[in-house]
Amino acid sequence: MALSIAQRDQRFGFLLTLPGLATLFVIIIFPIVFTLITSFYDYTLLNPKHDEFVGLENYYEVLEEEYFGHSVFVTIQFVLATVLIEFFIGFVLALALDKVQRFKSLYYFILLAPLMINPVVVGLMWRMILHTELGIMNYLLKILSINRVNWLGDSDIAFWTIVFVDIWHQVSFMTILLLAGLAALPREPYEAARMDGASALRCFIYITLPLMRPVIIVALLLRFIFAVKTFDIIYIMTKGGPGIATDLVSYFIYRSAFFSLDIGRASALSVGLLVIVLLLTFYLYKYMRSLN
Repeated sequence: MALSIAQRDQRFGFLLTLPGLATLFVIIIFPIVFTLITSFYDYTLLNPKHDEFVGLENYYEVLEEEYFGHSVFVTIQFVLATVLIEFFIGFVLALALDKVQRFKSLYYFILLAPLMINPVVVGLMWRMILHTELGIMNYLLKILSINRVNWLGDSDIAFWTIVFVDIWHQVSFMTILLLAGLAALPREPYEAARMDGASALRCFIYITLPLMRPVIIVALLLRFIFAVKTFDIIYIMTKGGPGIATDLVSYFIYRSAFFSLDIGRASALSVGLLVIVLLLTFYLYKYMRSLN
């Protein structure tokens, strides 16, 4: 039976998507399914076989892990600190850049430069800058007659050092999102408010913030999702140390897989983290649909 032109076009379009679908399956879907299956088995690097089904035992072991609760606590601290500080700084920068008329392209280039750098390069760069003996940061402190600081070796300082590096790298993301939202705001409410004698502060509180609410929610949720998955900077700069001061859940999973060689337990951890990220993504998608 001869196919119609529409059916032939549909089949041809499907054939065109096959390479992309195959790539998607190999790179994304297969690892996720493999990790989900492995999380129910006693699968280690010493015995890499799915021959001993343990059910939810790996998940129970994760919950009973001595340092897992600490990693969760550190991750929550890290996410809240980076997201909230980046939001505050990003909003201030976005408000300032929204009023700029001259050299706006130059400001955009300066703003986006850190965001374009690979996280591994960022970690290596700041590790050199903050080196106790050879780093330029301690050299500048020495010029000012201030004692050297062990930025990455002091458990009380290392966490906030990592937070600072992440803010330096990612604050541009928050700024760009908020700046795009500000640029899309209607000007009529502001003109009406000025005619009524409203101050700039009142305009910000009663006009800008309510109108920016959808953009703010989306920016916070997106940055929250990315912050939960932070791994590169931790691996390059501190490897979870000193001790376990910067041991985020992402690095805890890495240690379980390649230090303890327990792939089954690491898979259970990964599935748990994936569920959290998916729930956040689902909420983000649902919220964005509700705005339409």
